[in-house]
Amino acid sequence: MSLQFLSSPAGFRFRPFVIVAAAFAFSPCWGQTEVVVASAVASEAAHELRLSGTLTPEQRSGLSPRVDGLVAEVLVDAGDAVGAGDALLKLDATLAEAIRRGSDARVKQARAVRDEARRRVDEARPLVPQNTLPKTELEARVAALAQAEAALVAAQASASEQSELVRRHVLSAPFDGVVTAKRTEAGEWVTRGNPVLDLVSLDAVRLDVQAPQETFASLRDDTPVQLIPDTLPDTLLDARITARVPVGGGSGSRTFLVRVVPLESNTALFPGTSATAVFRLTRPGASAVEIPRDALLRHPDGGFSVFVIEKGEQGSVARRRQVSTGRNSIETVEILQGVAADESVIVRGKEVLRDGETVRIVAPKS
Repeated sequence: MSLQFLSSPAGFRFRPFVIVAAAFAFSPCWGQTEVVVASAVASEAAHELRLSGTLTPEQRSGLSPRVDGLVAEVLVDAGDAVGAGDALLKLDATLAEAIRRGSDARVKQARAVRDEARRRVDEARPLVPQNTLPKTELEARVAALAQAEAALVAAQASASEQSELVRRHVLSAPFDGVVTAKRTEAGEWVTRGNPVLDLVSLDAVRLDVQAPQETFASLRDDTPVQLIPDTLPDTLLDARITARVPVGGGSGSRTFLVRVVPLESNTALFPGTSATAVFRLTRPGASAVEIPRDALLRHPDGGFSVFVIEKGEQGSVARRRQVSTGRNSIETVEILQGVAADESVIVRGKEVLRDGETVRIVAPKS
């Protein structure tokens, strides 16, 4: 048997390798791996609900002129940023301007008639007590003054109306935003109610997601939620729930609308892009711990593990444990099972460790 074993190349090579490897691993001369550790912190158990949707602007408008007319000039194009009150389009106002000038002239005429009627009344008042002018003549002049004042008011109203019509030949931006579509050109006839420009506000966006019926009842206005824009998948933005619509989406989907709005504006959030809302739903009576995300080791099958420090005869020993994860944030991850509060987990130096290896704990480098 021994001669057959020695003649076997496989057997001859295997046993010395095991011996050498064992000596290499447990030799007291072998230097211990330096690691940096952090303590697991107790937290309220929660799980994440991730729902995707498309960001939409809180303000979107298809702008239409307020009067019918011929387009004289389009002052903007798609992609232009505009401010509230900026002129976007002008209609031909030649006829409206002429009518306004006529209205202004009629105001001047009515004012002159009113002034003359007032002068005649002022002239007649001292003459009546002197019996040099009949009282009926004064009353007639007072009536004529009242008519002149009424005519002036009517002329002023007509002039104001015509001035407003002239102003309506200019289409202005109702809010700050970006022009997303230009639907007309100079020389075209446009009518009220037909959009000629599309304007979208970039200052405030919202994310509408459809929550399944199983979790919709667990969502509250104060449920913690964060947004992850797909344009920057490593960015987490604080948000809040602004609306929960307790009416199903129809077509048997059994989902309900939840509207999420970021707490602060961010350039990574712009209409038309997709984003994910991450809701943190707590589980009453359950507990968990939080550890730094750097302590996690990802497995090829999608699972996770961490190295936990245990005390051994030769010092600190790294023990690998399978863990069940919960909520994630930028810096921490929730551990639902596998690590207890106040246990130390390895956050630096774990990449080269083996289960049961003795390590040396060092302070983190600045």
